[in-house]
Amino acid sequence: MNISEGVQMLPIAAVMMGRMETVYPTLLWDNEAALLIDTGYPGQLPLIKEQVERAGLSFDKLTHIIITHQDIDHIGSLPAVLKELPHPAKVLASEIEAPYVQGDAQPIKLTPEAIENAINAMPEEIPQEWRASFRSVLENPPSAPVDVIVADGEELPYCGGIIIISTPGHTPGHISLYHKASKTLIAADAMVVENDQLMGPTPRHCIDLDQARLSLKKLTEYDIETVICYHGGLYTDHVNERILELAADQ
Repeated sequence: MNISEGVQMLPIAAVMMGRMETVYPTLLWDNEAALLIDTGYPGQLPLIKEQVERAGLSFDKLTHIIITHQDIDHIGSLPAVLKELPHPAKVLASEIEAPYVQGDAQPIKLTPEAIENAINAMPEEIPQEWRASFRSVLENPPSAPVDVIVADGEELPYCGGIIIISTPGHTPGHISLYHKASKTLIAADAMVVENDQLMGPTPRHCIDLDQARLSLKKLTEYDIETVICYHGGLYTDHVNERILELAADQ
């Protein structure tokens, strides 16, 4: 979905755990750089390529990949994307999240108990070989080297300026991004859109819910016209006012 010139939300839809799930990576590009923000679940490279091409950009033009945090629905297709490109693309992440993106540490939420719960939650009709494959992915999540560490308040000199916003809570080093030229907030999982309404962090998915709620206050410092949430997609209705409401409620 086109947001502004050089800003595209990429709907990546597939059946996960027996139900259709859509996530929304973001594509930013200009004449000098093309950035993909988050990479969907494992196995979603073909869907990502299709959506990038639909946006009017050749997939081969990607130069940077920003990973907002360590969860498997964000890092899932990262190594496949890198392998598919005909040239090296730089991977960017926060200092706290980098070890998990690189595979130096097991993602925090992928505990043995969580993995067992995920396997047990699969529909009964799922074949055993699929279950085994799913377990293997959870126990050995995709990873790739991080080339650039980004920090809170840093402005990346691409596509009219992209400001890194540290928004911990969902994970310890979670980041959101503000695209200055289009006044677009790429919230990742700091917020969600549910039933066409912008909502705060989802409690059951947060490592530290109190910290996640505090992170909302940082977002009130920006003039935002559009929000892209990784879960739920686009929100454009009086965004600044809505974020102020959410921050005040916390």
